Amino acid sequence: MTLASLLDVTRRFGEAPALDHVTLDIEPGTLVGLLGPNGAGKSTLLSLVAGLRRPTSGTVTLFGGDPRDHRNRRALGVTPQESALPPTLRVGEVIDYVGAHFDQRMPTAELAAEFGLGDLLRKQTGALSGGQRRRLSVALAFVRRPRLVLLDEPTTGLDVDGRRALWDAVRRQHEAGATLVLTSHHLEEIEALAERVIVLASGRIIADDTLESVVGRVGVSQVRLRSAESDRIASLPGVTHAERNDDGSVTFSARDADELVVALVHAGVPFTDLAIRGATLEEAFLSLTDGPILERAS
Repeated sequence: MTLASLLDVTRRFGEAPALDHVTLDIEPGTLVGLLGPNGAGKSTLLSLVAGLRRPTSGTVTLFGGDPRDHRNRRALGVTPQESALPPTLRVGEVIDYVGAHFDQRMPTAELAAEFGLGDLLRKQTGALSGGQRRRLSVALAFVRRPRLVLLDEPTTGLDVDGRRALWDAVRRQHEAGATLVLTSHHLEEIEALAERVIVLASGRIIADDTLESVVGRVGVSQVRLRSAESDRIASLPGVTHAERNDDGSVTFSARDADELVVALVHAGVPFTDLAIRGATLEEAFLSLTDGPILERAS
């Protein structure tokens, strides 16, 4: 059974469409990454699935029904981009309060351990750091053991270690049976977690496939080497771009890396330190959208 679906959905704010005739299905057991620049429609899409907004036209269903009906949201977990937590309540009290609304819930100690909150259960949420508050907000989406979880920029405010720890927790929940849809500006996040990637641009879906297939659409490889004749290499057939690196090497984008290397040898061009790699998700994104580079975590 499809968990959530959008059929020819458009959502307008004034005259501008945030989503423009979008159709997609979310199947059980998948981990979906929504990728796109600011204003692409990612958060709007999640808000429609969560029943927080209604479409201007088209149909949205959640577990076979209207997502605005609270009965259809019982197996849904959501972490929005920004969450308001009661500042005077302790972490454990917040988890208990949310969990009290559900018959089947994850025990507080188990949930806290899963998301690195075990040492914070008696701390007031108003005294938490930004990263700690974000971990709590994400954890609350899982308290009811939901079938479908929507995570909007889940690692906002987390440092590198915190981000990777949260990735591990999300993976474990997925392996335990949860279906997840997440948005992120961090390319590493999508690469690390997503099995299916949906690329949005100007409210439209421009790619919807496995991570490998989306990256494969770029159709170029990166050839990095050192040579005193880089200008000559850049003029060879099949080379689409050249960029000089800080260490003095040059990276060439080529439609066929093997053919480029053969051409170098046949032309007698001297080179050293050859390295070849396939395209990255960042390059795929740029190729698909002609948009700005997304944030790559430091």
